[in-house]
Amino acid sequence: MSRQAKTVTLSEEERRRLAWIEERGSDWRERRRARTVLLLDQGRSIDAVVAQQRIHRETVACHRDAWLARSFQGLRDLPRSGAPRKLSETHKQVLCAWAKEEACTAPQLKIRLSDEQGVQGSVWRVQRALKEKKYVWKRTRHSLRKKRDEAKFREAQVAIAELVEKSKRGEIKLAYVDESGFAHAQPNRNAWTEKGEVHLITAERGKRLNVLAAWISTGALFSAMFWETTTAAAFAGFLGLLLKSVGGPLTVILDNASIHKAKAIQPVLALLKQQGLTLIFLPPYSPELNRIELLWHKMKHEWMTFKARTSEMLEADVGKILDGFGSDCRMTFC
Repeated sequence: MSRQAKTVTLSEEERRRLAWIEERGSDWRERRRARTVLLLDQGRSIDAVVAQQRIHRETVACHRDAWLARSFQGLRDLPRSGAPRKLSETHKQVLCAWAKEEACTAPQLKIRLSDEQGVQGSVWRVQRALKEKKYVWKRTRHSLRKKRDEAKFREAQVAIAELVEKSKRGEIKLAYVDESGFAHAQPNRNAWTEKGEVHLITAERGKRLNVLAAWISTGALFSAMFWETTTAAAFAGFLGLLLKSVGGPLTVILDNASIHKAKAIQPVLALLKQQGLTLIFLPPYSPELNRIELLWHKMKHEWMTFKARTSEMLEADVGKILDGFGSDCRMTFC
């Protein structure tokens, strides 16, 4: 029987699966072969398929014969002869380990692969191996995780979760406290930019606007802004005003900044303790346990427009967000 006499007849289920492969398949060859089979099922001749897909006549016939012989398995490439793979599975695992260990570029990994493993390959091959292992090239971030005591971190997590549950039941009032500085020029962020251009804003300089804030389990935000340096005395005064504002016993979660534990303010803290203030200090290098850190991030990277500001504009914009917290700007306390 000649190749032209062979016909392709599909069931509804086969048509559905082939249509899915054509639209969403990860391998472009399989997508093209699925399209060929679907066209032949519609009764089109090999010549018509060749004209539509712009591929060789023999290629269409081979795709058809592979389908008739092996069904969906026929869409896939058979093992081919040729040179062995440059990177074995072991080499790929080594690349992944190096990538986790240090922020290396693909050219650096290529050189290291040659020096330490004796494998000669291209930068493209290194990139492809990492992508195959679900690695992507993106910006790094600073982290304190490697410095902290994980056991103490987990203990603090559990303790804070219990305090949050008590606050939800109305047994205690809880607050996250921290301070942050705001500059005239905001932190860099991603922005849609015309190809070949750079998104620029004026690099303003000036004193930082400092903010002390307490995010309370009632949903309120108690804050103070000032242009001076945040000192231990200012912090102790802030705690006194916070306790007076809450009007009763208050548990405060905060980090181990030097101004929070300064010897000079210990008498003030002792007095506030007698009035109902309890301080819970987080383990070192555990900023993510203080939920108010999310407030600073949202203010600087989401709620404040990416632009340069004068001192007056900066104070007005920061003040507007702090005053509108809970109505215009919202976060979930947990």
